Amino acid sequence: MSAQNPPFDVDLFVIGGGSGGVRAARIAAGHGAKVMLAEEFRMGGTCVIRGCVPKKLYVIASRFAREFAEARGFGWTPGAPGFNWQHLVGAKEAEITRLEGLYAKGQASAGVEVVKSRAVIEGPNAVRLLADNRIIRAKNILIATGGRPNIDTDLPGYQHVVTSDEVFDLEEFPKRIVIAGGGYIALEFAGIFRLLGAEVTVIYRGAQVLRGFDQDLRDGLVAAYEKAGIRFVLHDTFTRIERGDDGLVGHTKAGLALPADQILFAIGRVPNVAGLGLEKVGVALDKADAIAVDAGSSTNVPGIFAVGDVTNRVNLTPVAIREGHALADTLFGGEKGIKPWTVDYANIPTAVFTTPELGTVGLTEAEARAQFAVVDIYKTSFRAIKATLSGSDDRVMMKIIVDGETDRVLGVHILGDGAGEMIQLLGIPLKMGATKADFDATMAVHPTAAEELVTMRTRTARFLSDNNIK
Repeated sequence: MSAQNPPFDVDLFVIGGGSGGVRAARIAAGHGAKVMLAEEFRMGGTCVIRGCVPKKLYVIASRFAREFAEARGFGWTPGAPGFNWQHLVGAKEAEITRLEGLYAKGQASAGVEVVKSRAVIEGPNAVRLLADNRIIRAKNILIATGGRPNIDTDLPGYQHVVTSDEVFDLEEFPKRIVIAGGGYIALEFAGIFRLLGAEVTVIYRGAQVLRGFDQDLRDGLVAAYEKAGIRFVLHDTFTRIERGDDGLVGHTKAGLALPADQILFAIGRVPNVAGLGLEKVGVALDKADAIAVDAGSSTNVPGIFAVGDVTNRVNLTPVAIREGHALADTLFGGEKGIKPWTVDYANIPTAVFTTPELGTVGLTEAEARAQFAVVDIYKTSFRAIKATLSGSDDRVMMKIIVDGETDRVLGVHILGDGAGEMIQLLGIPLKMGATKADFDATMAVHPTAAEELVTMRTRTARFLSDNNIK
């Protein structure tokens, strides 16, 4: 290997111990490369420490409130349940600490040298470890530093808010919380805190939350949230935030005063590029201040690469993992007969862990109508079998979008319990180019909500390219 000879100490130096970085390091080491990885905080990155994993644990915790209430419809007579926020925080911390240990163990088993230090780029093939001021000479450098919560530091009182980095570890459960933002992070936390008993207000500058999702999903979730008691303040933003004797007050452009025990800012995340030394070697950034890369995750500087949220392509954990894997295979897999490959970003299934849950894969109706001459819509809404005895009036919505000329399924969108699990499996047929006839030919599993996906026979709408409904 080149690392055994001057001038390089390692074949690959990875900056960042999150999902993309650890996958790239492990795969590269498995191919025989000498790899060093530097992480200044905790192994696992945003997803494990302050993102996907703790979020899903809190979502599960919040849904027990409904389970207790709905159990009565099935003959149970539960006592009055009690909730302990501090217990949940402690249990979460124990689990992410366990996962962090597994990440570190996995790197060690693969032969990756992990260093707890901040790392900055000193030259095209040089990285400085700030913990001991060592210079590491690297043939290849991978930047996988992820993103960080966006905060408007020009807002008076911004220092009083919390972000998704801190919200998991609040000392006290907030009885009143105002959440700024309209994306999936804001909406997931709105559902968590509402089900756990807080008064929740969502403030968003736009006309409707979940921009970029299918319109029927957006409408359905807002209706469900409003029914659950979540207040939406739209077309509005904060002008200042003040702390008083009774907590916080957020003042808005429209003249509202929103009292809260906590104000959570979930107004997006920005690439974590500050202080990495990128300017020393001329690594180019795009207009969003993300690291600009090509399809193979190469920057404009030879030997320097970037994967994951720091590139602002598709900011999802599985995408970062695949980008890291593709890069490691491409750089070091040749001797094992592995051909260079790049990530396909089409038809990525994803879930939003609100309650009710969202699952989506493929094109939205608006995207399909903009790209295809004829678009057929199959849509249904129904009460799940559980709701018939629980007394809940929650509904499941399913929508299939089809190319009216070829019959290929272009997108599937689900709102309801289990949407995340269903959409993962639906990603397979969409990736394979399945048609609506393939869905129709598939035997149903009864009684399930998912059977509706293969029993929807009646087209609910057809749209032509001139937007006239036929």
